[in-house]
Amino acid sequence: IYVHDGGQHQWDSAAPVAVARAAGLHTSRIDGTPLVYNQRDTWLPDLLICRPELAEPVMRALWDNEG
Repeated sequence: IYVHDGGQHQWDSAAPVAVARAAGLHTSRIDGTPLVYNQRDTWLPDLLICRPELAEPVMRALWDNEG
C-alpha cells in the first residue's frame, strides 16, 4: 500500500502509476477518484496505489481517520 497525501506534480507520479497499472494494481486519488494527467494544472493533491482488493478498505480507513 502506498499513500501519498502531500501533493506532487503529475510528472512525479506518472511513471510509477504507469508501472503500477501495468502490474494490475489499483491507482487513484485517496478518495477513489481517478488520477487525471495532461492537465493545465499539474498538481495532484494525493495518490493511492495498492492491490485492487485493498482499495476500498484502505479508502474507508483513510476516510474514518480523516477527522
